[in-house]
Amino acid sequence: MKLGLVGLPNAGKSTLFNAVSRGGALTAAYPFTTIEPNQARVAVPDARLDFLKAVYSPERVVPASLELWDIAGLCRGASRGEGLGNKFLSHIREVDAIAHVVRCFDSGDAAHPEGGVDPARDAGIVNTELLLADLETLSRRAERAARAAKAGEKSAARELRLIERVSEALDGGVFARAIPLEAEDAEAVRAMNLLTSKKTLYVANASESSLGGAPDPRAEELKGLAAREGAGFALVSARIEEELIELPEAERAEFLRELGAAGAESGLSRLVGAGYGLLGRIRFYTGNASELHAWTAEEGTKAPRAAGKVHSDFERGFIRADVVSYGDLRRAGSLAACRERGLIRSEGREYAMRDGDVAQFKFNV
Repeated sequence: MKLGLVGLPNAGKSTLFNAVSRGGALTAAYPFTTIEPNQARVAVPDARLDFLKAVYSPERVVPASLELWDIAGLCRGASRGEGLGNKFLSHIREVDAIAHVVRCFDSGDAAHPEGGVDPARDAGIVNTELLLADLETLSRRAERAARAAKAGEKSAARELRLIERVSEALDGGVFARAIPLEAEDAEAVRAMNLLTSKKTLYVANASESSLGGAPDPRAEELKGLAAREGAGFALVSARIEEELIELPEAERAEFLRELGAAGAESGLSRLVGAGYGLLGRIRFYTGNASELHAWTAEEGTKAPRAAGKVHSDFERGFIRADVVSYGDLRRAGSLAACRERGLIRSEGREYAMRDGDVAQFKFNV
């Protein structure tokens, strides 16, 4: 799963990136600190692995991972190349979803490019630039399609009509992902790789007090915007994440509890949880004495394809999957107890993996 962190300059993207990845991306109190996208593969926080370690006593544990891209700050005019905008926008095309970091805190140290904090306005600026960039992309495609249509290509004429329809919607402020389309047209639009086709997760970068105190009005405003757009939402404090990463792991939960953070969850946990929900991802597990491994898959992934994530031979020679849910395993306490109680199921090729499944794949090549 690839998430691209975008937002206005000084929204806190690089600070958040550093905190959750130890990526070392340069931060400073002026725009355009990040010129090239910083990338990091981040271990997904997963409390279930702690219990599963006790079950398997493996030599090594491999958590699921998240790829983060810290993309330099956009500004007004980015779609026309302002602030190196075209280069930044091209990087967004590489990710599965956009994590749109919006500043919800005041600071005398980091100037706001618009002169003051206004989450709805700031989100609107970035969204407008994405819409304008998509309109430019469609304009170029329309020129090519028009030439092909003149040459008699029937498929080009249909593509041109679709481009005109999508362009009209974008010009009216409707994101590509929200345009109602028939399945074939929707697939064609996805192939255009438009920026506004990507699912968006709004990340409210708020003050420390907002994590445990009364709801932050600015963050709540952004949460409402996300709900209206059908987007995801996560509340974080990048500065708290910076402090958190410096603490020994055993002390982090206590630190968060003292802050009053809901569920003593880190910002990374909230970001990952929201991202999994937005993109329809689940985690399943495989384990033995050598290795305990968490895997990420799309909801609805059938057992053979899930087995193929472990090894291509597992998918090619798939026979069955012996599966127990994490909840059942936790309550029973051990695999042996699960067997005694008949909690381990034998599932075939049509079984769709569920979040928390613990599986052993049987295969023969």
